Amino acid sequence: MGKQFSTLLSAALVAALCGTASAYTLSGTVTDKDGKAIQGADVKLIKKNKSTTTDAQGKFTFKEETIGLTQARSAGGFSVTNGVLNFTQNGSNPVQVKIFDMVGNQVFAQTFQGSGAVDLNSVIEAQGTYLARVKLGSAQETIRFNASGNFSGSAVQGHKALARLSNDKDTLSVAFEGFDTYKTYLPNLDTTVSIKLTEAGSSSGEETFAFGYALKNEPRKSKGCGKNSSLNSTGTVENGKKYNLNVGGKNRTFFITLPNNYDNNKPHKLLIANHCMGSKAEDFVHHSPDYDHPTPYYGQQVLDKNGDYIFVAPQGNDNGTWNGKEDHQFVDEMITAMFDNYCVDTTRVFATGFSFGAMFTNSLAQDLQERLRAVAVYATADYNIWLPSAGSGRYDAKNLPIAWMGVHGKRDGVCNYDRAKTSALPRILKRNGKADANGNFTDASSEKPQEFNGTAGHLCYDFKTVDERFPVKWCSWNGEHQWTAHDGSNTSTGQGWQNTWVPEEVHKFFEQF
Repeated sequence: MGKQFSTLLSAALVAALCGTASAYTLSGTVTDKDGKAIQGADVKLIKKNKSTTTDAQGKFTFKEETIGLTQARSAGGFSVTNGVLNFTQNGSNPVQVKIFDMVGNQVFAQTFQGSGAVDLNSVIEAQGTYLARVKLGSAQETIRFNASGNFSGSAVQGHKALARLSNDKDTLSVAFEGFDTYKTYLPNLDTTVSIKLTEAGSSSGEETFAFGYALKNEPRKSKGCGKNSSLNSTGTVENGKKYNLNVGGKNRTFFITLPNNYDNNKPHKLLIANHCMGSKAEDFVHHSPDYDHPTPYYGQQVLDKNGDYIFVAPQGNDNGTWNGKEDHQFVDEMITAMFDNYCVDTTRVFATGFSFGAMFTNSLAQDLQERLRAVAVYATADYNIWLPSAGSGRYDAKNLPIAWMGVHGKRDGVCNYDRAKTSALPRILKRNGKADANGNFTDASSEKPQEFNGTAGHLCYDFKTVDERFPVKWCSWNGEHQWTAHDGSNTSTGQGWQNTWVPEEVHKFFEQF
């Protein structure tokens, strides 16, 4: 019984070790902000649909133990002889056999019926130590075995893992009358947690998440709130001041524009304007109006009617381009300097840019998601720019979502529209899908945007399958390489920019948070 697989393995030594791979004990204590135990709080594991209540000491426990096959007499039994797994039962329950390597890659999975046998040797393509997980009815056991033998050359090549052996994980919810409901994602259930509930009405009562914030969350004040800035300006320009920052031994320049009514006790939003190629940071602080610089900071300063924003413009290279990791470090440390010296809402930092500035902004969106709430990119592309590679370092690409808005002319001959639509956009969507029960964001890249197909006008499409906290908007129009998109019939570069709709659309996008 069972499909046989050709292999180069000789006989394997198999040693059965009774295990409980999915067993866990989750315990915790629930208190108020003063440390007083809360009795009778409702505690739930959402995915597993398990619930309990806290005792007089505010303690709770969830415990799950996997029943070993050898203990499940009613279900049947198993034995291992010379690498052959034999299973017997009194019925025809399905018998599920999965084999994993020690890294956690699943290398075999099959379900059998009734009683029978599986030659574990025949389904392994390389020597080493493996885990066979056998599930018979409600009983489950894990067997560790070592496969060894004579191999001619390398082991079978090109084998890909089917899945990964994952630890139990879930979202924990704690609720008690008069207190805000607490939720947290637990990547490992075999742990102990301490939870403090906040009285209802004493805060916004907003839901908390493993990553990111609730929409319209309460501001988080930076270290600079209540303080006077210690940054020393190196010059004054129209509409702002110039500053220098030493980053990695290099002197980097950026400009700051504070609102006229700046209050160091009010947390302000922060907007970063990244210049395009051939331009410079100062051009986005002040400039004679033209189609690239109609008003300061990509038209966002004039829309800040209440003085809610602080604006900054970092300087890239002298030729208007941006380098790789060193520029990411520069922007990161610039944000830190802003947090330390001004009153900033650390949960509402935005970035925007056009052309090369858009590519740089899009690059920042790959590794600074924990600092940037949302970005808006105009005529971005996926070439001629450093993009972080996946990793765990500070400036490595993170598998985290970010709110993202793109504006692109369909006749752009500099930064190709189709390339942006089929490369830059899907990379964002791949991380921004609605979160599952475990808090993991899913892949929304299969959804395609609606596009503008007329002569005069534009179309902005809001993606439907993304998480509502990380929206994605794609705006297309019949234009060329120009960020000041407009609805006039003459869509040639440089025409009609005074009537651009882009700044207001971007302002609305940022203001939803």
